[in-house]
Amino acid sequence: MRTTVLALLILLGSLPAAHAERDYPWCVVGDDLGWPGECMYVTREQCLASASGRWNTTCDINPRVRFRQQAQPGTRKLQERRGY
Repeated sequence: MRTTVLALLILLGSLPAAHAERDYPWCVVGDDLGWPGECMYVTREQCLASASGRWNTTCDINPRVRFRQQAQPGTRKLQERRGY
């Protein structure tokens, strides 16, 4: 019985972690956080609360979200011209 439970725990521990398929719109950015920062906030208020009290940090829009939104309209127009 103990061997079965131990084998099950080892199996579950070896599974890959769940990957978030969502890019959150707000990031805490700063010198120590790297690029693009801590991008895990749904609202600007959440981001500001997390950045509060940290040295040299601020909130900004997630660059992945910002550039994806800007690229979509031009991509559609280009696809329409080419007939895709």
